[in-house]
Parts: sequence; structure tokens; C-alpha cells
Amino acid sequence: MALILNFIIGFLASFVGVIPPGLLNMSAAKISMNEGRKKGLLFSIGVCVTVMIQTYIALLFARYLDMNPEIVDMLQKVALGIFICITIFFFFIAKDTRREFPEDMNKSKTNRFFSGMFLGALNLLPLPYWVYISVTFAGFGWFEFTTMELWAAVVASGIGTFVMLLIYVQYFRRKEDQGRLSVNMNYIIGFITAVISVITAIKILNDF
Repeated sequence: MALILNFIIGFLASFVGVIPPGLLNMSAAKISMNEGRKKGLLFSIGVCVTVMIQTYIALLFARYLDMNPEIVDMLQKVALGIFICITIFFFFIAKDTRREFPEDMNKSKTNRFFSGMFLGALNLLPLPYWVYISVTFAGFGWFEFTTMELWAAVVASGIGTFVMLLIYVQYFRRKEDQGRLSVNMNYIIGFITAVISVITAIKILNDF
């Protein structure tokens, strides 16, 4: 059961984490439009390899934190304040994301797999993200740091990331004639951070 829970949490956390438009998913979409679907998928696979490496490193660090609950308690309180501020920012302050896609991405002569790995390595957000997710769910007893369970989350993080990148590749290829986002993605990001804030608050209250 723990193995299945780790896999589900790993898949959903990575899937949700790639929903907001950013460097990686928008690059995958643009490569797909400019160079073809195969190139976009190859780029996405490269990103996923890097994400799995980052997830593994983050979970090793999270396992250490899980054995030191006093550090975790402090980090959760800090994280709650940060996520509340982020939620307020994306709901009420951030500019509308319904803008045209950048047109300055030229065709690259480099292997798209390795360019995906490189861009994935530049994105360091999965490290603190996975530390937070794993420690928080471990506090509820829903996440385990034993070897098999840890690897289940790592593999699931790669699969979840790939599925969302695949959606970007497929969807924006069909909508390439529009060249514009039809939804303000700030609301999606704000909703995600709001949910995380609620989960964190519940965890902190349960610890009292």
C-alpha cells in the first residue's frame, strides 16, 4: 500500500507542478510547433530524466529532515507563510498570462534530448518542491522513505512530468494558429498554492 501511495503522490505532485506555463513546458510546446512532435517529445524525455535525478536528491535530503522533526516544524511554518503570500500574489497582483507566445525560439542543431536535460537542470524548483511535498505527506503517514517506496516516487515524478509536457506538446500543436493562451494561468497557480497552504495549515494544527 505504501508503494502505491508513494507512486500516486509522486505522479500527482509532478503532474500538478508542471501545469503552470514556464520555461520547460512552453519550450516543449514551441519545439513541437517549430520542429515537429518527435522533437518535442525527445526534449520532454530529457527534461523528465533530469527531474527524476532532482527528485531522488530531494527525497534523500527529505529523508534526513524526516528524522529531525524539530527542523521540519520550523520549515513548515515558514512554508505556510510563503505559500499564502504566493497565493495572494497570483490571484490579485500578477499580470494576466493570456499573452502571445514568444517567437524567438529558433531551430536548434543540438540534440533535443540533451537540451531538455540541460534546461531541466537549470530549473532548481523541483528540489525544494519535493522536499516539501514528501515531508508534508510523510507527516500524515501517507509517504514512506524506504528504498522501494522512494524509487516509486522518483519514477512517478518522471511519468507525471512527461504526461503534462505531452499535453503541452499536443494541445499547443493543435492551437498553434491561435498563438495565445486562452486562460489566465495565474488563477491555476494561485489555486495550487492555496491547496498546498491548506494542507500545510492542517498539518501544523494536527501537530499541536
